[in-house]
Amino acid sequence: MLNLPCCQIYNGPIFDKKKLTMEMPFQKILFIPLTVLILTGCSKDFILSDEQEILFQYEYHNNAWGSQHSGYFIDKEGNVLIYNNPEEWNFPDNDLMIYQEQLLENLSKCTISDKRIPQTELEKFARHIPYISSSKVSAVRNIGADMGSFSFICFKFDETFNVYKGYLIKMEGDNNCENLNFFSKKVVSWMKGINHDFSLR
Repeated sequence: MLNLPCCQIYNGPIFDKKKLTMEMPFQKILFIPLTVLILTGCSKDFILSDEQEILFQYEYHNNAWGSQHSGYFIDKEGNVLIYNNPEEWNFPDNDLMIYQEQLLENLSKCTISDKRIPQTELEKFARHIPYISSSKVSAVRNIGADMGSFSFICFKFDETFNVYKGYLIKMEGDNNCENLNFFSKKVVSWMKGINHDFSLR
């Protein structure tokens, strides 16, 4: 299980009532929003499910000149599983939701590559998933045709319904949009570097 720690709340002398009353007025004003920021910033539990096997996916899809479909998954062990024009593929719905059984079928059609992501590196980027999953995505902009779509996705697993919920980090190609979270660009850059190793479209 990936333990993705939250921040820690400091509860030392700064919360001493006598010391607070001795602070200058503008320091008191600054203290209140800072306290709220610290407390609300730790409201999320950043521990991924033991049952979650897949963390990230890159996918290229183009039907302009015949069917082109390729990409890779990154699992919780850091394995990179690649696919290229697989048959009878299970695609997620419009909300990027896919049942665990369907995803496992897709994984059976992938090839485990020689590349393995170090655990520390994987945890570094996996800790961004809760932030990305709770952020909005920009409006879709059409910028071309026949280029297909390049999608960067992260996942969270719902143990109750055995469903993987995908969250779009960025889409490029004929239509462009991106997750507005601060960490999205870092994750996309990292995933593009992995894709470069395989020269996938």
